[in-house]
Parts: sequence; C-alpha cells; structure tokens
Amino acid sequence: MKSLSQRILSIVTLVLIVFTIGIAWGLDRAFYDSARLGVQDKLFAKLLMLMGDTEVEESGALDVPTNLLDAEFGHVNSDIYAFIIDQTETIAWRSTSSLKAKIPELRLLEKGKKEFSPIMLDGKLHFSYSYGIDWETASGNYPLTFTVITGARLFEDQIERYREDLWGWLALMAALLLSAQMLMLRWSLQPLRQVSVELAAIESGKQENVKGNYPDELKLLTDSINSLISHEHKQQKRYRNGLADLAHSLKTPLAILQGAINSNENESLRGKAIHEQIERIDNIIQYQLRRAATAGSSPGMGLVMLHPLAVRIVNTVQKAYRNKQPEIAIAIDESIGLRIDEGDLMELLGNLIDNAFKWCRTRIELSAHNQDNDLIIQVKDDGPGIDPNQIARILERGIRADQSTPGHGIGLAIVRDIMQVYEGALSIENNPTGGACVTLRLKKNK
Repeated sequence: MKSLSQRILSIVTLVLIVFTIGIAWGLDRAFYDSARLGVQDKLFAKLLMLMGDTEVEESGALDVPTNLLDAEFGHVNSDIYAFIIDQTETIAWRSTSSLKAKIPELRLLEKGKKEFSPIMLDGKLHFSYSYGIDWETASGNYPLTFTVITGARLFEDQIERYREDLWGWLALMAALLLSAQMLMLRWSLQPLRQVSVELAAIESGKQENVKGNYPDELKLLTDSINSLISHEHKQQKRYRNGLADLAHSLKTPLAILQGAINSNENESLRGKAIHEQIERIDNIIQYQLRRAATAGSSPGMGLVMLHPLAVRIVNTVQKAYRNKQPEIAIAIDESIGLRIDEGDLMELLGNLIDNAFKWCRTRIELSAHNQDNDLIIQVKDDGPGIDPNQIARILERGIRADQSTPGHGIGLAIVRDIMQVYEGALSIENNPTGGACVTLRLKKNK
C-alpha cells in the first residue's frame, strides 16, 4: 500500500471497527444484565404477592384462594405460573396457569435461601425464582418453598429489539465518524499533497523551489528541499562557470603553443616555451577542476573534527618538505568540529599549510577557536610575509591562477573560491614579528 492516505484510513477504519465492536459488546452485556435483573425483580414481586395470598392452617394444610391478587396465575394460557413445595418435597399447590405447562424439577430450599436461574422447558428458555421459608403456626413450623416461573419470550424479544437498535445506531455513528475522519484526513494531508504538486512542478521546470506556506512539521522538510535545490543550482553554476573559465584560460597558452610550433626559433627556445605552456595548462586544468568540484554546504552534512584532520595534513605536507624541520604548534581543541565537506576542508587547510611550509623559516602556528557562531582558523608562518600591494590582488574576485603571485597563486585562489562557496571570509595580513597570517572565518551552522 503506497498511499499514505490509504494507510492512515485503513488504520483508522480498523481501530473504529474494533472500538465499535467493543462498545457494542459492553452495552449489550450491560443491557442484558439489566433486563435479567428486571425479570428477577418482577418474579420476586409476584412471589411476595403469592406469599401474601397464602395461609397455612395449624394442621399444615395450605389455604390458597382461587381469586389471587395476581390474575396471571389464574389463566391457563398465561406465561407465568407458580408452585409451592412442602416439607415432603412434593407440590402442595400449583397455579391454574401451570396446568398445561411442563413441571420442572423442584426441591425444598433452606429457610431464607433464594435462587434465581434460567431453565429449559420444552426446549425453550424460562426463568425460575425460588424462595425457602419456615411458616410458623401455633402447632409448629412448616418448611415451604415458593417458586415462580416465567417464559423468556418477552425477555428475548426485548434483547433482540435492543440489539437491532444498538447495531443500527452504532453503524450509523460509525459511518458518520468514518466520514468525518476522511474529511479531517483529507484536510490534514492537504499540505503533503501540495508539496507533491510543487515537487512535480519543480521537476517539470515550471518553478524553481518550494514556495508554499506550510505547517511547522513540514517547514523543516520544505526548507531542506529548497536548500538542496539551491545547493544543486550553485553546483551546476560552478561547473558551468568552471568550464567557461577553463575554455577562456586555455586560449592564451594554446595560442602561444601554436605560435611556438610555427616559429622559426631554435629548438631549445621552442622546447622551453612549449614546456612552460604545457605546465601552465596543467595548472589551469587542475585549478578549474578543483574549483568546480567544491562541494559547498548542504543539509545533512556530518560534523568533521578539526584537530585530527589538521594533524593528518601536517604529517602529509612534512613529507614533501623533508629539507625543512620547522617547529609546528597546533592550538586546536579536540572538541572543535565543523559541518563541512571533508574534501573541501582538506583543500582549505592543505593549501594554507603547504604555503606555510613553503615560506616559513623555523616555525608554523595553526590555531582555531569559536567566536559567537563562527569558527576562526588561523595559519601563521615566520617567513618573509607578503607584499601588502599583492594581498589585494590575490584576494580580488576573478583573479585566475595564471595571474596570481608566484607561491601564493593557485593555492590561495582555491582557498578564496571555497570560502566564497561556504559564505565565509578570508583575510591575509603580515605578522608584526614577521611572516604571514591567513585567517578563515566560517559559519559553524553552514
């Protein structure tokens, strides 16, 4: 079952059915017990009326008038009849209404004992109420048991009518409740259907992102979708710009190569020119590929711990500068992390640490600390520093690798582009004691 609406409706229907059956069973049992108690009270009342009409002589003989207060006992076709059992456990008296009825098994009860129970007579349900007493006379006490029996036809008809009404009303209420649930479900899931419509419109190119105003439960989802779409658009734009910049950057070295091939210069000069332009083309391609591949921030990125990554990069770069053994100070708390693509962070730190090794004399400092909602990363060296006039050119937007200052060109250009993608800030300044200090400011929530 792929539809969320169908799933919820099926669950609601199942719960409603179980709930309705439970309510019906509970109400049916309550009404059944109440109706049975009503029959019991009715029989006990008739039994008391019979006892009020009965007299016992001193000899123990019963004197029951034919014109009883309860006229039902006097009709042959009546559905209620009575018996009186004496101490010999024989029927001492029976009502006129019992003449055509089958006599049930009767017994003498102890004084004060009452028994109410259903019995079967001629395959039909009846109810019997018996009460044992000791009738006191001047000559002694005579144990008697009064029994009143009635058919259950009226009781069964009452139960049947009640069940018909009960199930009818419950079915109607269940249908109304299910209809109301369907309407509520349709209204509740309307935002999800709207999201689906907007996503289809985005897929077909009719709109660029999710624009609707959605409840708080869906806002995180729609914001994440818009963020992913924005990230994808930026990535595509970087690829397009990278390809355009690559094509434009290759025009000059290719033109020089073509000129060198067709020139009349000696072989040594031509070979040198060709070698220089091939190396230049390789640098341009590597730079543009790295620039286009910058991942950028996107929802769901994991937390990258800064300290172990910095140590790993330092250990790697050290192998490329075996002739230098600078003192390396890493002041980064092991709890500091950043939500960033690990490859992008390695590219940032790798280029800065590589430059620091390239220009340092005896010491490199790598530090990081949190400042409000920003993470500040600094890489310092004790080298000759950077010409202040060149700093502005290095950080100027649009400077390509072949236009950058040697030693601080392609690496810092890549760092600059990555920082632009993450909406961070890059600054370069010279230390008062000598050397350069490169500062990165990144948003911790990016």
